[in-house]
Order: sequence, then C-alpha cells, then structure tokens
Amino acid sequence: MIGITELIIILVVAGTIFFGGKRIGELGRALGKFTGEFKKGKIESEKEIEAMKKEIEEIKK
Repeated sequence: MIGITELIIILVVAGTIFFGGKRIGELGRALGKFTGEFKKGKIESEKEIEAMKKEIEEIKK
C-alpha cells in the first residue's frame, strides 16, 4: 500500500517531468490558493448552517 508521503513524492516527480521545474512553483501556488479558498468557503458554509439551526430552534420555541 502506498502511503501519503510516497504519493506526494511520486506526484512531485511526475509533475517535474510533465511541467518542468519552473512550472512546479506556479502550480504549487495555484494549489495553495485553491486550498485556502476552499477552506474559507467551507468555514462560511458551516457558519450559515449553524445560523439556520439556531433560527429553527427559535421557531420551535
């Protein structure tokens, strides 16, 4: 079974072969930005869900 570390190493090597060393940095930054935006959206969604739950509880009272 391949662990996460081995998978990351394989992806980095494959990325270097396909895109070249200079493009890896650009791809890494783009991936980091995407990850940050995804987490931000997830947090906002969770806050909205909690607000809706509170509204429902208030209506039930």
